[in-house]
Amino acid sequence: MKTIVIGVIGADVHAVGNKIIEYVLKNAGYNVVNVGVLSTQEDFINAAVESNAQMILVSSLYGQGEIDCRGLREKCVEAGIGDIILYVGGNIVVGKQDFKEVEKRFKAMGFNRVFPPGTNIEEDLPFIKQDLGE
Repeated sequence: MKTIVIGVIGADVHAVGNKIIEYVLKNAGYNVVNVGVLSTQEDFINAAVESNAQMILVSSLYGQGEIDCRGLREKCVEAGIGDIILYVGGNIVVGKQDFKEVEKRFKAMGFNRVFPPGTNIEEDLPFIKQDLGE
């Protein structure tokens, strides 16, 4: 069974969305490690290392995701999990910005996939399955 670490990064407390993501992923057959809300990059990385996870899925709704996510891939490399799959989604930047530009910036930071605000986790399941090699 593949393991996915999920949580809400930074000073964000959107617990409802986080619980929905956990529920959908568990029902899809994944082992889910939920670091919860108000989580640091280190929380995600430590959970991924401890659980031997294949993916980290970062959520953010309060608009500061770009700041909160900077350097995550580099910290994964330092922790010995440099090839882990990184997803991010939600309202991850301040204000209305062209999503293609936002996606480009997050991919440059080392994220494998970037999802726009309002994306339903069910829509992401085919990508998750594909990226996990299932």
